[in-house]
Amino acid sequence: MARNDDQGTPEKTGRIAQIRQTYKMARRSDRWVGWITLGILLGVIALAVIVGIVLGPLWLWIVVGLPIALLAAAIAFGRRAERAAYSQIEGQPGAAAAALGTLRRGWDTTPMVGANRYQDVVHRAVGRPGIVLIGEGAVAGRVAQLLANERKRHARVSPETPIIEVIVGREEGQVPLPRLTRHLNKLPKNIRPGEVTELRQRLRALGSTPIGIPKGPLPKGARIPRGTQLPGR
Repeated sequence: MARNDDQGTPEKTGRIAQIRQTYKMARRSDRWVGWITLGILLGVIALAVIVGIVLGPLWLWIVVGLPIALLAAAIAFGRRAERAAYSQIEGQPGAAAAALGTLRRGWDTTPMVGANRYQDVVHRAVGRPGIVLIGEGAVAGRVAQLLANERKRHARVSPETPIIEVIVGREEGQVPLPRLTRHLNKLPKNIRPGEVTELRQRLRALGSTPIGIPKGPLPKGARIPRGTQLPGR
């Protein structure tokens, strides 16, 4: 029986295609992303060669330096690609929901639990800090009112749970989109993991998608990579 030499090829091809797609997306707003990534890769390798020549043995430093160079290039590429993705979707309806999708384990997110006819929206994230309501829209005062309404609605379901309000934006007191997930992860832990599970079950009674949800599209292909959605993922 002939051996299938192509076993595992689809996964590898899919990963390469993913990297290529991410690169094309990033290059639309960061034309230097490829050159900078290549420069970091070659720079670390060159440093390893120099150290190997000085300290020896050369082959050992090349073997050690190559994976370090690949890792450094992947990290730099991932960060610049993420920054490019944020720049392409910032200000678009639903951009915060895309950012919340990159949150790590321990968070349960529900996009667009509240909305109005002006395309202001509120998203919900549930985790150890409690209930976090994230508002985004063109007018801060209008978003604040929408958040207040959602706060009352959620408080009726779980009055003892801390409810934190966040407005995404660049004005004073707001959280810029690129820093949203970092801001949420730094919030104090107010409830235990078991209480988070119970809280999720309670909030199901509220539903998830409001009537009249805005349908403003995000730029095509401008999805934020989850973590480092690049080499090695």
